[in-house]
Amino acid sequence: MGYDYALVHLQYTVPPAVALTFLYRPLCTRLDVYKIVFLILIAVISTTPWDSYLIHNKIWTYPPNAVLGPTLLRIPAEEIFFFVIQTHNTSLLYLLLSTPTFHPIYLCGKKRLGDGRLLWLWGPLGQGILVGGILAGWSMIMAKGEGLYLGLILVWAGPFVLLLWSLAYQFILELPLSSTLLPIALPTLYLWVVDTWALKRGTWVIESGTKLGLHLWDGLELEEAVFFLVTNILIVFGLIAFDNALAILQTFPSLFPTLPTLPSPVLLVKALLTPTSSYDDERLEGLSQALTRLKKKSRSFYLASGVFHGRLRIDLVLLYAFCRVADDLVDNASSVEEAKYWVYQLKQFLGKTYDSSQPSTRVFITSTFPESVKSALLFLPTSYLSPAPLYGLLEGFSTDLDFSLPRDVFPIHDESALETYASRVAGTVAKSCLELVYHHNTTSTSKKARKGIIHAGGRMGVALQYINIARDITVDARIGRVYLPSSWLKEEGLTPADIVRDPKIAKIERLRQRLLDEAMRIYEGARLAIELLPLEARGPMRVAVESYMEIGRVLRTSGYKVKAGRATVPKSRRLMVAWRALNQ
Repeated sequence: MGYDYALVHLQYTVPPAVALTFLYRPLCTRLDVYKIVFLILIAVISTTPWDSYLIHNKIWTYPPNAVLGPTLLRIPAEEIFFFVIQTHNTSLLYLLLSTPTFHPIYLCGKKRLGDGRLLWLWGPLGQGILVGGILAGWSMIMAKGEGLYLGLILVWAGPFVLLLWSLAYQFILELPLSSTLLPIALPTLYLWVVDTWALKRGTWVIESGTKLGLHLWDGLELEEAVFFLVTNILIVFGLIAFDNALAILQTFPSLFPTLPTLPSPVLLVKALLTPTSSYDDERLEGLSQALTRLKKKSRSFYLASGVFHGRLRIDLVLLYAFCRVADDLVDNASSVEEAKYWVYQLKQFLGKTYDSSQPSTRVFITSTFPESVKSALLFLPTSYLSPAPLYGLLEGFSTDLDFSLPRDVFPIHDESALETYASRVAGTVAKSCLELVYHHNTTSTSKKARKGIIHAGGRMGVALQYINIARDITVDARIGRVYLPSSWLKEEGLTPADIVRDPKIAKIERLRQRLLDEAMRIYEGARLAIELLPLEARGPMRVAVESYMEIGRVLRTSGYKVKAGRATVPKSRRLMVAWRALNQ
C-alpha cells in the first residue's frame, strides 16, 4: 500500500479540476452536465477492459507501494479515477474555450461543401489515415514484440476516432482552433509533464519488451505520449460530435420541430446522420450574416450572446439582425425621402408578415429590399414575437428622421419626449427579447407576472438607451442630432444648435451626468425583475444588462478612453463584469 498515485491526483489532476469547475460553474447548464457525465461513462466503460488487459498481460504495472490497494478488474482505484478526472478536465476546458462559439454557422451545407476548399475530400482522406493506423497497430500486436503497447493503443483508440471523424469531420474542420486544437493540445502537454514525473518516480511502469524504447523527451515514453494525445482527441472529438448534433437539432426546426432539453443518444445520432443536402443553406448564411453584424456593431451584446444557449441564442441573434438592418436602412439612406421609404416598406413587411391572409412575404422581401438585408427579414422569428414592439421600433426610427426638420426644431423637446423615444428604439427590443425567453422556456409563469416582467424589461431598455445617448453625444452631433432634452439645455443656457456646433463644450459633461443619473435610477427600479426570469435566462440577461451599464459607469470616471468619439470599456473589464454578473 502506498500513496504515490493518489498524490499524483492530489497535486496534478484535482487542482486543475477545481479551478476549471470554479471558472465554468456560472456558465454550466444541465446540458453541459449531461455531456460530461455521458462522456465519463463512455470513457470508463470503453477503457476499463483495455486497461485491465494491459495489466493482466503485464504490459504495464503498478508497484504495490505506489497504490492504495482497491482494484476493479486489477485496475487500481486511482487509475479508474484518472479516466474520470481526465475526461472531466478536458471537457471543461473545451466547454470554456467554446463558450463564445456560435456553432450553427460552422455547419456545412451544400453551398459550403462546394465552395472550392474540397472539404468533402478530407473525410475519406482522414478515414484512410485512421484505417492505416489501426492496421499498423494490428500488425504490431501480431508481431508481439516491442511495438505491442503502441499497437494496443492504436487498435483500441483508432476505431473510436474513426467513428467520430466519420460523423463530424466537416464540423471539426470548420470550427475555430480554440475549439479543436487548444482543448487537445493544452491538457495533452500538461499530462505529458505529469506522466514524465510519474514514470521517473516509478508510480507506474511500462514493462520492457513491449515498448519501442523511444522517448519524446527524457523520461517520456513515446507510447505514453501517444496514449494521452489520443485520449484527449477522443474526448474533444466526442464533445465536438455532440455539439455538431446539437447544432443541427437547434438550427433546423423544420427538420426537428421539437427539441427536448436533454436529447437522447438516439436523437443525437439521428441528427448526425441527417444528410447535409437537407440543410437550409439560406438559413445558415443568414445566421452567419446576423452574427457578423452583432460582432461588428455591439461588442457588449456580442459578449452577452455567448452565454445564451440553444434556439434562444439563435433567435436573439436573428432579432438583433433585424433591428440592426432596419436601423441601417434608415440611417444610411441618401436622403430623408429614401429613409421614410424604408420605414414605410418595413411597416409593409410587418403588415404582410402578421396578416395570415397574406401569401408568403418572400416575394415581397426579395423584390423590395437590398440583397444584404434580405436574410434578416426572412428569418426574423415573427411566429412567436408580437408585432407591437416591432412597430414601436419603427416609430422610433421615424423620430430620428424628425431631426431633418428646420434647425430650430428638435424632436426631443423635454424629458417625456426622450423617454418615449428611448422606449421605442430600445424598450421595444427588450420586450421582444423577453418574449423569446418565455417562448423557449417551459417554466410556468402567470400572465400577470410575465406582463410585469416584460414591462420592467422595457424600462431597462430605456435605461440602456440613455447610456447609449450619453456615450454618443459627440457622434450624434456630427450628424445633426441632439437627444438631450431641449428643456435641459435651456436650463444651461444652451440650444440643440449649440451642441451641434460644439458638442464638447464644458456644460455638456454636467448634462451627460444628469442623463446617466436618470439611467441609473431606471436601472435600479427594473433590475430586480431579472431575478424573476426563468433560471436559464437570468445569468445571461444579467450579462447583457451589466455589460452595457458598465459603459455608463465608465462615463462617470474621469479620463475614460475614447475611440471613434465613443467611450469604450476594455475587453478585460467587460469579461470581469460578465463574470460578476453570472455569479450574482
